[in-house]
Amino acid sequence: MARAGGPGSFVFGEEERKEVMEVLEGRYLFRYGAPDVEGYTHKVVDFEDALKKTMGAKYAVATTSGTCSLLASLAALGIGAGDEVIVPGYTFIASISTIMLAGAIPVLAEIDESLTIDPTKIEALITPKTRAIMPVHMLGNPCDLEKIMEIANRHNLYVIEDCCQAVGASYKGKRCGTYGNIGAFSLNIFKTISTGDGGAVITNDENLYERAFGYHDQGHKPNRTGVEIGNRSIIGMNMRMNELTGAVAVAQTRKLDEILTTLRTKKAMLKELLSDLPHISFRKINDEGECATLLTLLFDTKELAEKFCEKTGGRPIAYSGWHVYNNMEQVLGKLLPAKTMNVNDRVYEKHMLPQTDDILERAVNISVGVVDKGLGSGYGINILSTEEEIKDVAKNIREIILSL
Repeated sequence: MARAGGPGSFVFGEEERKEVMEVLEGRYLFRYGAPDVEGYTHKVVDFEDALKKTMGAKYAVATTSGTCSLLASLAALGIGAGDEVIVPGYTFIASISTIMLAGAIPVLAEIDESLTIDPTKIEALITPKTRAIMPVHMLGNPCDLEKIMEIANRHNLYVIEDCCQAVGASYKGKRCGTYGNIGAFSLNIFKTISTGDGGAVITNDENLYERAFGYHDQGHKPNRTGVEIGNRSIIGMNMRMNELTGAVAVAQTRKLDEILTTLRTKKAMLKELLSDLPHISFRKINDEGECATLLTLLFDTKELAEKFCEKTGGRPIAYSGWHVYNNMEQVLGKLLPAKTMNVNDRVYEKHMLPQTDDILERAVNISVGVVDKGLGSGYGINILSTEEEIKDVAKNIREIILSL
């Protein structure tokens, strides 16, 4: 079986080993410590510092997953019972389920041919209960942030950037995650850089940083500094990253820009080799600062997309599991966790987003850096593919499409 994972997982090497061995040799795995604590190597703090510098953010909090990062972001903004959050119907389920777990109400929005939220469809969804928009930079492609931020500012709404599939992406020269009030990241095995599982929150707002940090660690002030009894402002959970995960995260963050450069080069080569084919177009890219982890083909019809996938052993994106609202049985119909909290009388039904359905039925992902059948990208290339291998894959795709 072909290896699956994100580009970061394909380039594990001596750098990660060195960082991890320093932790193991110190025999101290807890994220908190001090210079006089024997064996403390402050890898989580180093990761947070490296991420802040890389993303151009003032504050960062390392977490145990992208899901936890989204929960901490919602909590930091005080989003809860009865609040509405606009989120696209094409996203990993965590974007939607975390809103529900916060006691709030997900309001599903259409996507456009960028496979990210359609800005022209947002304003019609805004009600007096709307508190935030959660744009998801899906498949590494930045959302149209300029339009989204204009809408959010005009309606006085928070923006939570879900950057879980877009670590390192940028929009108009600025890293994703720094446009909104707060940004959430994932370091899962299928992401741009990986620690197996892990995540982070970034923000430029000190109060949001303090609240996100508190939520991720039982309400404590950042890094548990100072006398805290009587000063905690939020009820929190335990989402702390440990030092072994932090060690891998440090090494991976140092590789991020090189990973992105490599992916963009290989995607450009593959795309150019397919650029003259009939029956297809390519997904709209909102900014060339995308992560280039996937090449998405948009077929003229869903029938052509399905015939293509029969030849490659894949499925159109519409069938890619819990990334499509139609496939989220936990959310659809009457299975609404938020019902028990009496905050959600909204019913989510299959095919309630016709524009999204039409696009995803015709869309097929070809792997470039993320090899993941769950995203419909089990076929294609990876970050280690040679020029010859890229040409071979392009040749095979050409032959299939020309035979349709």
